[in-house]
Amino acid sequence: MNWTLALPEIVLTVCGLAILIYGVVQKEQSFFSCSMLTIGAFLLTGFLVLTSTDGVGYNHIFVNDDFSRFMKILSLAGGGLATMLTVGYAREMKVERFEFPVLLLFSTLGTMMMASSENLMTLFIGLELSSLAIYILCAFARDEVTGAEAGLKYFVLGSLASGLLLYGIALVYGFAGTLEYGGIQTAMSATSAVPMGLMFGIVFMLAGLAFKLSAVPFHMWTPDVYQGAPSSVTAFMAGAPKIAAFALLLRVMAGPFGHVSPQWQILVEGISIVSMLFGSLAAIAQTDIKRLMAYSSIGHMGYALMGLSAGTAEGMRGTLVYLTTYLLMNVGAFAVIIAMRRKGRGVTAIADLSGLNRTDSGLAMAMAIFMFSMAGAPPLAGFFGKLMVFYAAVNAHLYALAAIGVVSSVIGAYYYVRIVKVMFFDEAAPAFDRRPLSLSFVSIGMGIATTGFLLVLGPVSTAAQAAAAALFR
Repeated sequence: MNWTLALPEIVLTVCGLAILIYGVVQKEQSFFSCSMLTIGAFLLTGFLVLTSTDGVGYNHIFVNDDFSRFMKILSLAGGGLATMLTVGYAREMKVERFEFPVLLLFSTLGTMMMASSENLMTLFIGLELSSLAIYILCAFARDEVTGAEAGLKYFVLGSLASGLLLYGIALVYGFAGTLEYGGIQTAMSATSAVPMGLMFGIVFMLAGLAFKLSAVPFHMWTPDVYQGAPSSVTAFMAGAPKIAAFALLLRVMAGPFGHVSPQWQILVEGISIVSMLFGSLAAIAQTDIKRLMAYSSIGHMGYALMGLSAGTAEGMRGTLVYLTTYLLMNVGAFAVIIAMRRKGRGVTAIADLSGLNRTDSGLAMAMAIFMFSMAGAPPLAGFFGKLMVFYAAVNAHLYALAAIGVVSSVIGAYYYVRIVKVMFFDEAAPAFDRRPLSLSFVSIGMGIATTGFLLVLGPVSTAAQAAAAALFR
């Protein structure tokens, strides 16, 4: 019972409860201070994660290793950046209440539990802690019809996905007689033939986790929820929760189900292919930037799944690097989207970006960097993420998967470049409102990180390699 392994989670929980009590006592005008305290809690927790030691604790339900540390840092970064994006336009987005940053904190806490799960029940509890907070965040602007619709859709479909996941866990437990990953792996390695009930359990678990990733065919909630939720919530949803869901998927597939990888690899490969193609094709017809980003995220999850399809440590490393680059360019793009405001009202049509280079060249340049990176143009961050997952797929002899990935990347480049064309070559639309310092900081910071990712590719790749190796011990 080494409780210190979960010290970062314990500290974040205590900080969240303290911030909640502070907000209740202060009541009015406590949003900004609660947001700053939340960012401080994320920084403190990140330091504790980096200095934590390896080990398994709490009777084999919680694990701390290189993989969990890597995913926790990404989750904390996503939560902290989403909080910063909210501060500038909280009143305009109708989320200026102290509960908002607290909910972001507890959702991030759930993602950290998911990254350290060593038991199927820990997996489920962490997932639900994160999801329940996001259900509320989606509908936080309760006076907005689109916000209420987004929250309701995500809650109903998310509950269905949770039921599928829990049913799959029950089937796996029925076969293995244990919920611990190590016990499941031992039970599976002891049999030569995979029982049909166990395969159904794996399929149901994949379905539940694929919903959280918004992978096809469990993507139906994504466009409406992305469009209706406050933009800072959308930025958070597209980052930390998806990273945590990938953490679960990688740990579960490589660990307890690694023995039957030939059986589930073809399924993951199929999900990857349809996600890449559907995301690329469906985004072409979009006129709303947030809906376009929703379909774009579907495609990006397909690319990230290529690494898992390979079923190798190299493939896992590629996925981890890809998720890192995706977080950088996705948060940066949403910083620009949040800055799209005229006379205090948010605008999200792609046409509203017309001639942005003439009215705000810095914002246009930042958006162009993020769009080219998402398209995979060298030497930006997105290029290296795609290069690594494609390389892993080719080395695993998944030539068709890699070829389809290249084709979908070419298709996706069309709508990314179209946005750049609108900003730099179309007639100028009225200028956006002056943006707050926090948005400028995030957009410039993410732009620099995306452009100069080559400088940190070595350390990130090394950390990802160590994280992937931890899954195969």
